[in-house]
Amino acid sequence: MPSTVRIALNRPLRRLFDYLAPEGLALKPGQRVRVPFGYQQAVGLVVETDIEPPAGITLKPVQSAVENWPALPDETFQLLSWASDYYQHPLGECLFTALPAALRRGRSATEKSEDWWQAFGSSAVLPANAHKQKTLMDWIAQHKQGVKGSDIIKAGFTRPQLKALREKELVRAITPAKESTQSHRCDETIGGPELSAAQTEAASKLPLPTSGFSASLLYGITGSGKTEIYLHYLKQNLSARDQALVLVPEINLTPQTVARFQRYFGERILVWHSALNDSERLHAWLKIRNGEPVILIGTRSAVLLPFTALKTLIVDEEHDSSYKQGEGFRYSGRDVAVYRAHLNRCPVILGSATPSLESYHNALAGKYQLIRLEERAGEAKPPAVSLLDIRSRPLEGGLSRPALQAIQQTLDDGNQALVFVNRRGFAPVMMCFDCGHMVECPRCDTRLTYHRRDRAMRCHHCDYQAPATETCPKCKSEAFKPVGQGTEQTEDILAASFPDTPVVRVDRDSTQRKGSIQSILKQVNSGKPCILVGTQMLAKGHDFPNVTLVIVINADGGLFSVDFRAPEQLVQTLLQVSGRAGRGAKSGKVVVQTCHSDHPLLKSLCHGRYLDMADQLLEERESGQLPPFRAMAIFRAEADTMEQSLQVLDRIKPLANAPGVETWGPLPALIARRADRHRAQLIVNTDNRRRLNKLLTGICQTLEQEKFPKSTKWMIDVDPQETG
Repeated sequence: MPSTVRIALNRPLRRLFDYLAPEGLALKPGQRVRVPFGYQQAVGLVVETDIEPPAGITLKPVQSAVENWPALPDETFQLLSWASDYYQHPLGECLFTALPAALRRGRSATEKSEDWWQAFGSSAVLPANAHKQKTLMDWIAQHKQGVKGSDIIKAGFTRPQLKALREKELVRAITPAKESTQSHRCDETIGGPELSAAQTEAASKLPLPTSGFSASLLYGITGSGKTEIYLHYLKQNLSARDQALVLVPEINLTPQTVARFQRYFGERILVWHSALNDSERLHAWLKIRNGEPVILIGTRSAVLLPFTALKTLIVDEEHDSSYKQGEGFRYSGRDVAVYRAHLNRCPVILGSATPSLESYHNALAGKYQLIRLEERAGEAKPPAVSLLDIRSRPLEGGLSRPALQAIQQTLDDGNQALVFVNRRGFAPVMMCFDCGHMVECPRCDTRLTYHRRDRAMRCHHCDYQAPATETCPKCKSEAFKPVGQGTEQTEDILAASFPDTPVVRVDRDSTQRKGSIQSILKQVNSGKPCILVGTQMLAKGHDFPNVTLVIVINADGGLFSVDFRAPEQLVQTLLQVSGRAGRGAKSGKVVVQTCHSDHPLLKSLCHGRYLDMADQLLEERESGQLPPFRAMAIFRAEADTMEQSLQVLDRIKPLANAPGVETWGPLPALIARRADRHRAQLIVNTDNRRRLNKLLTGICQTLEQEKFPKSTKWMIDVDPQETG
């Protein structure tokens, strides 16, 4: 009699589906199968085998197995099952997150072999008028070991030209030597980087990969050389058979990090991020799944991949909010990494100059080992931080006269300056100074940002765009002017103030093209005097040895936010961007412009002792009974009207009534309308995480049975990073 198997599909459904396993087809959990689903065929993942078939229901049979081995090995399957339960997301969608897009669609888990070509004979036998074939023949002949077909196309030749040479037997397909495609090799005699005394002491406290599960919080001030410690640790302790995972928060950090790791590990280094194409993702996935001894450097989703020999996890810049997925499967890459290390019985190292309050609290509670590294590497010293009160001062593009003078002095000394403006575009608002009209997004409760380069008004929330005008759309007045500063405006002011100095803008707009961030970093790393202008992209992990001055345009944004995490994120951002100054042998200086120079948080910033500020912020969180002292989740609803959104949350609120559980709301979100959808939220808070998880599971199961209008959508966010 055929056995019954339970299958997960890549659908937003909180349920699994039962099918018959045909005789002779042995299936295992984590294995990909093809099954009938409605009038279509779907790719599924086996969750359970040999289950009790449901009574009174005729089951359809599994059509076939895509492979005879599980795409998701046991540990990865356990990890994603845990994440599905913890973050209250449908299991099917969680499991399929660990597969590249090609495998989700049912493609075979094998790589297409690429053709290699080698020249045979001479181009002299070609007709005199076959100029292009002759050029191609001579070009291939230059590559003695052969050349890839894709490289031939990239060089500007065509497949018909190649075919013509093949038919004349002037080129032949060959099988390349196995290692000839590898462009990165490493000298095994190269040891890890040399460490200072302080780095050596910190590295000696890290547990060995063979010592079982442990979590270590490496608190190292900016410029202290945390990356050197990672490299030294892996070089000394990772065997030639083992896999390791290094998580970084942003794709833009990947090229710089990869280059440093390749110097010591060569072809063992593999990358994983959103800019890879389907073939590149499948190539990396197969290497990982096959247990090859790779060291993977990747962004958030890399933690979900099917490692089979993982011995060490490193989470760099562990505080970064980019580790939290903002939509769909809302998991935290950092927290999943910790649980993955627990499942793998191996160490996880969390590194940051500004640790998250959650990780720091775990270290104080003894759950994590706290390792301090409070000296900069080499001769570098921490920068001197000063507050510049800009009340009543005239500003040019957000810059005060003392700030411009400091930049001039820096350039005169042959150094580089960095200006931090945490807003892209030219100005956040266009306002009429006659009638007071401000241009708002027709789809969101927010104003349009003026981008002068493109003569466009853009919404940074829904991507709505409209052409910019020079007169007020309401009263036609010409007193229609930009208000506030963005990176474009600051760039223009600096270019006009320092016409002989390159001004380099680094934000999402200027780094959209592939390779743009690499060219920018190459220009800055040349060491020639220049001025960097940018957003938070500049604050994360970059090493600019000739930057000796950092100017922060406006530090007041997070001081009075309704989001309880805003002060923590403000301090982290300011310390991270300050840490770009004085990382080489030259001393650094940081000037923070503010209208609140007497604010205790900013005054503490001048001393640069982050853990002292973290202690202060933890006291405030504890008195307010906020995370990390309590567990939090947010139910969010969106609909065509605010009334409908609030009605959904009103139905949820009674379900959350339980002993020891508080609910706040429902209330409209901070940006109540986004992309013509009205958004509201209900916050659930309790001091017992298990109680919260059990409560949320029950609520989600109930809501699955509820019927809401088609235009209405609800979602849940466990451990939210933003509460607005």
